[in-house]
Amino acid sequence: MNLWLKRLCAPLGLVALGLLAGPVLASTLPGGMVRVTEVEGITEYRLPNGLQLLLAPDDGKPTTTVNMTYRVGSRHENYGETGMAHLLEHLLFKGTPTTRNALAEFSRRGLLANGTTWLDRTNYFASFTANDENLRWFLSWHADAMVNSFISREDLTSEMTVVRNEMESGENNPGRVLLQKLMATMYEWHNYGKSTIGARTDVENVDIARLQAFYRLYYQPDNATLVVSGKFDVQRVLGWVAESFGPLQRPARKLPDTYTLDPAQDGERTVTLRRVGGNPLVFVGFHVPPAPHPDFAAVTVLAQVLGDAPGGRLHKRLVEKGLVASAFAEVWGTAEPGPMLTGVSLAPGQDVDKARAELLAALDEVAREPITERELERARTQWINSWEKGFADAELLAVALSESVSHGDWRLYFRDRDQMRKVTLADVRRVASAWLTRDNRTVATYLPTPQPARAPAPQKVDVAAVMKDFKGQAAAAAAEAFDPTPSNLEARTRRVELASGMKVALLPKTVRGRMVQLRLRLHYGDVQSLRGLQSVASIAASMLDKGAGDMTRQQLSDEFDRRRVEISVRAGDQSLQVNLSTVREHAPEVVALLGRMLRTPALPADALEEVRRQVLANIERQRQDPGALIANLLARHGNSYPRGDLRHARTFEELAEDTRAVTAEQLRDFHRRFYSARRAELVAVGDFDEAALRAALDRAFGDWRAPAAGERAYTRAPQPRVDTAAGRFVVKTPDKANANLMSTLALALTDEDPDHVALLMANHLLGGDEASRLWMRVRETDGLSYDVRSQIEWNPHEPNSRWVTSAIFAPANREKVEKAMQEEIDRARRDGFSAEELDRGKRSLLNVRKWLRSQDEFLARDLVRDTELGRRFERLQRIDEAVDKLTVDQVNLALRRHLDPARWALAVGGDF
Repeated sequence: MNLWLKRLCAPLGLVALGLLAGPVLASTLPGGMVRVTEVEGITEYRLPNGLQLLLAPDDGKPTTTVNMTYRVGSRHENYGETGMAHLLEHLLFKGTPTTRNALAEFSRRGLLANGTTWLDRTNYFASFTANDENLRWFLSWHADAMVNSFISREDLTSEMTVVRNEMESGENNPGRVLLQKLMATMYEWHNYGKSTIGARTDVENVDIARLQAFYRLYYQPDNATLVVSGKFDVQRVLGWVAESFGPLQRPARKLPDTYTLDPAQDGERTVTLRRVGGNPLVFVGFHVPPAPHPDFAAVTVLAQVLGDAPGGRLHKRLVEKGLVASAFAEVWGTAEPGPMLTGVSLAPGQDVDKARAELLAALDEVAREPITERELERARTQWINSWEKGFADAELLAVALSESVSHGDWRLYFRDRDQMRKVTLADVRRVASAWLTRDNRTVATYLPTPQPARAPAPQKVDVAAVMKDFKGQAAAAAAEAFDPTPSNLEARTRRVELASGMKVALLPKTVRGRMVQLRLRLHYGDVQSLRGLQSVASIAASMLDKGAGDMTRQQLSDEFDRRRVEISVRAGDQSLQVNLSTVREHAPEVVALLGRMLRTPALPADALEEVRRQVLANIERQRQDPGALIANLLARHGNSYPRGDLRHARTFEELAEDTRAVTAEQLRDFHRRFYSARRAELVAVGDFDEAALRAALDRAFGDWRAPAAGERAYTRAPQPRVDTAAGRFVVKTPDKANANLMSTLALALTDEDPDHVALLMANHLLGGDEASRLWMRVRETDGLSYDVRSQIEWNPHEPNSRWVTSAIFAPANREKVEKAMQEEIDRARRDGFSAEELDRGKRSLLNVRKWLRSQDEFLARDLVRDTELGRRFERLQRIDEAVDKLTVDQVNLALRRHLDPARWALAVGGDF
């Protein structure tokens, strides 16, 4: 889904690798295993029982990812079985006779694991620091779970509340509910019209015998694809897979075919949803061909041309004209004929009828104003940039292959790229004429017509025939084997200071895909000079990519696309933060573009109105969201700073008022007064030419020293700890099926306090992972919450950190959730943690910390923060060593000394 719809609907969860270390000869394969084919560094093997194995070695970073895809999703469910595929995703983690609680075992071993269910498949994956013991164990767990999972009535009963809670959390989101209504209206017969999470009555009344039969039917080796990517020894993995999966028998049954297809739609359809809260939305859906179809690339281009911002047709026609806050268009890749979705989100006060009419007019106009060559090339460039970035990351690739597997052949992953490179303007115009018709859309009322325009009849694709002559391209070069120890990170890092005062840290390393991550922080102002300017600062940051110098917004966007840039910009309390990624050959040019964008932003007035509407729409959504409401309430609890002070926690009304008051002149003045590189940090992590990048930084930022005359130098606003009264607050949000809990407790600590490491561990054991006390009690034992956890937000400047706990749950379970959390925290403070718990926690925490250091995005994030604070990587080593030396007494003492729920402020929000 595109980012707009993901944020709005939050419906689902969902790439690159390396070269084979060397060919695996048939004579060296374990008995019965055969080598099937190899495409661009991915090699396919088959076991006699039908298991498909894909190996994608990549030594670029010391992590391994394992993904198991079962070719079963909501499309395969029968009458009364909706939600079964998703239920199995939950129950598989409940364990087998040899592994009773899989999630806890994953956490103990430092595996970052999850599972997702979608229309055509279910997958289970984990990423972890390369480790033979963990890899061998995780492969054996998959083989065990494939045929020996309990799928018991007891586990189903305990998990039912968790599943309901997940269902209810989706019911809180108007966009997600509207999307499901749209899909159900589009599809009369096909299961794509049914929610993956299932009908509530089906889920609550599921017959355990039918669920077990569903499991035994689809969870078999001949219906599964196992992917291993990243750093590992190929020969060992082949042996371990044969050892774990080889004994499994090939089932005698034949999997049922799915043959239901909806007929061509013969008229407009409409659906209306009315609920409390949120902002107006309009979605329009069209039936289109499935992912393996030769026309799918052209349909994808069509969606991109419509939905792109700022160049897309919907953005220009609706957003830029002030009719809506934002717009989108996207197509779902599915095994059978699927949907193309378009839509808009409105800010308060915008006319829904006018917006809907203009959206439909814009879609109708595609036939009269055909797609241009420029639009095609822009869409193609953006799609291929995204594909190449995914292909450069072994962790993402292992999971992304799930989709191609579910479409019929994993090699479609590469064939899709080739099709995108070949798609022509005639192809795009043809599919637009065929599918973007009035009678093929769902949104408007039916109108009789003597000459209805029919879309082509849906049809399946013979994937074997499509792929018969397919040949992949040459595999990409392998990356270096990089050691993410603090000492090696420090040895690799080069630190300099530009003439302007900007501090620079460069950490070069060769990586798959030649990717480089850049992070910039620019600090400004003080308490007095920033008074009343919070919204101005925020909107100024959002305006930076709307044009620069003599470059229009579209030109700047196109330049970023050509250089394979992904960029985000936001403002904090006293800083501008820019995150971007690109590739080695473009890094110096991207730095030049970044300098131009920051130093000479266009700040156009029409874009200000667009940003303002989007901010107001987001504020309106938050007004009815229980999670946002209680977070805002707790931020304001005990906050005594006056209105206008940057430390003041604003109400939603104040946020909206400040947003409406921002002017174009204020933005220009803010940029003139506050932006410079005098107090700034920039880091680069990944594949880049150090000398060329350094020279580009000097040219872009070396002389950008002082803001306007009279501007005060940056002075960080002090935020001393303030003792606030304990309290419990209830916020009622009508018509919200999911409830939220959040508690906060101010801690008189910095992250350099002697108790820092002990308290870090205490929180980890209490609520930091899927084996913690809160998780095991509230989710696993009582089955009350889909997500419950705790964390400490460490303050590096002054003794004012914050302990936060949170949970989501059904409103009727509020008292049970609060009681369970209170009891577990009280029990931990009273009885303490055991030596066994501490030993588990050490392994888990150290493994996760090591894994984070191997991720360039996290590495860049931490490096820019530590550059500001003057810290070196040796500090991470000291913390790791301190974690390893912790005693039970130290951890329990820190817990009792600091984490006292009697002093916290707790808020719950929901339809009580």
